[in-house]
Amino acid sequence: MTLEDVMKELAAKATPATKRTYLRHGAPEPLFGVRIGDLQPLRKKLKGRQDVALELYATKNSDAMYLAGLVADGKQMTRRQLDEWAAGATWHMIAGCTVAWVAAEHPEAVAMACGWIDSPRELNATAGWATLAGVVATVPDTELPVKLLGGLLGRCAKSMRTAPNRVRYVMNSFVIGCGTYVEPLADRAVATARKTGRVEVDMGDTACEVPDAESYIYKARRGAAIAPKRKTTRCG
Repeated sequence: MTLEDVMKELAAKATPATKRTYLRHGAPEPLFGVRIGDLQPLRKKLKGRQDVALELYATKNSDAMYLAGLVADGKQMTRRQLDEWAAGATWHMIAGCTVAWVAAEHPEAVAMACGWIDSPRELNATAGWATLAGVVATVPDTELPVKLLGGLLGRCAKSMRTAPNRVRYVMNSFVIGCGTYVEPLADRAVATARKTGRVEVDMGDTACEVPDAESYIYKARRGAAIAPKRKTTRCG
């Protein structure tokens, strides 16, 4: 499939209701309005097509960018490419999902993410914290920089409530990830969640809610000391 073929299929799968939903969630034009579930057949067709994934992201079309994150292999991307993806994110779903899914697979994921979280641009910082949340959920504890991540938990405890709106959401996700999947940080993450309490985020004209980190951690562990690592943080 060529980029043109994929864009035609995306346009054909769009529905006005889905587009209205995405617009309410903050998506900018251009976008078609394709349900995430309807992207899965295209995802299978494009498996291994790194070239098309890069082209899709470059379109700036929200549906195409999201699909790019389902197809791209972060291990094959350069750090410069991933920096460009973070800088090119057009709204929080692209920054916090698409970019983070792919960046979390890269060998330098933590270093990249630590650079992004210091950015004054909210979407870059969102991508950074979401990437860190993906790393702690998927990378074995023995390969994690536990001391550095523990320091970032301390940063969350001190600054989460004053962070930009969507950054608060993904900082909360990072705390949840540490408490759910990282045994050396599990207790500290719960303590951080208790200190920050329920995080308030303006979710716009939607019914979405911010999970309470402490209760979410215990629920995700399902009675165990820690939950098994995930293979990927991608949806579907």
